Amino acid sequence: MRGNGQMQASLSETLGNARLVTDRSMVAQVHEILRARIVAVDFLPGQRLSEKEISLALGASKTPVREALIKLEDTGLVEIVPRSGTYVTPIRIDRYIEACFVRLNLEIGAVRRAAGATDHEAIARQLDAIILEQRAALAAGNYLAFFDLDQRLHRQVFELSGIGGVWTTISQTQAEVDRIRHLKRIHNISRGDEVLREHAAIVSAIQDGDPAAAEKALVRHLGSLEAESDGLRRHPVLLNFIDTLNARLPVRSGRSNGTGAQEEN
Repeated sequence: MRGNGQMQASLSETLGNARLVTDRSMVAQVHEILRARIVAVDFLPGQRLSEKEISLALGASKTPVREALIKLEDTGLVEIVPRSGTYVTPIRIDRYIEACFVRLNLEIGAVRRAAGATDHEAIARQLDAIILEQRAALAAGNYLAFFDLDQRLHRQVFELSGIGGVWTTISQTQAEVDRIRHLKRIHNISRGDEVLREHAAIVSAIQDGDPAAAEKALVRHLGSLEAESDGLRRHPVLLNFIDTLNARLPVRSGRSNGTGAQEEN
């Protein structure tokens, strides 16, 4: 992510060395690449994403790029404006709180189900193995791996509980959580050791076969909505930074090419 006073990088510069492979869905690959850049705030709020430039930078046709942008609009990361173009959306605290609500309430059901399962001890052993990897990633200062393992652990709770599809539902709502989580990381707002302790408490409750304790440990880990709001208020520098990013949003108006068709992206 570029600093506040730096010029915004061009779209092709931001995409860097991203390359597509032939044995996977083009739409899925373009979506993953663009989502990662938006979440990392490499693409800034209000930045225009040109289908043509993305196609040229990635060596893809415009059709999978267009479909990927539609998927990003569905999750709230971009807005497609008729006769104008596609723009990265502002970072919104209200969407962040709503996403936290979705995840907390669905994951409560998952940890209770895991703790109540007949094979809860086997589930706990598999989750413990992920915590060990996460502990090693934190010790090595590999925060991207730490984050990926964090996601893997929570996803595994759903998978091992037999309701893996619910994680897909959660993932579709978490774009704003991921953006703000990234901003917390670059502002050195870290809870690494605390996260490991909280993960261990969740797994311990599952191993004990105690659904109520598992729920309590999860709520302590993810935090209530009030705790999330209070946590953001304790970091005014972060909130001010988000306001500064959002202040870059341009005033847009639909522009016609004279035929009433959408302007070329």
